[in-house]
Amino acid sequence: VQLVESGGGAVQAGGSLRLSCEASGMTFSSFHMGWFRQAPGKELEFVAVIRRSGGGTYYSDSVKGRFAISRDNAKNRVYLQMDRLKPEDTAVYYCATSSALWSDLRDGRVDYWGPGTQVTVSS
Repeated sequence: VQLVESGGGAVQAGGSLRLSCEASGMTFSSFHMGWFRQAPGKELEFVAVIRRSGGGTYYSDSVKGRFAISRDNAKNRVYLQMDRLKPEDTAVYYCATSSALWSDLRDGRVDYWGPGTQVTVSS
């Protein structure tokens, strides 16, 4: 299994970025997909999860209403649309997946991780 993130970069506060994660070596539609992030000097933080079928999503309180997770099972991709970005959103963002319960993924029980992509938001 391989997960590869893209779309990170530098943006000013209030701006937007769209992260993408391409999966390979797995039956994509069988896995829940999620995004996590880690800011400098801080612990890994759950951001969002989407169920296998795309029919259910869940967000951390810190991003709810600003970020949107989606997936395209035909393209083996999961996306994270990030709007109204804040400096505190600065972090390395990781794509992750689990074949267990979606709540397990939300709780950090991850089967596979991507290498991460840097997002930097300046004030």
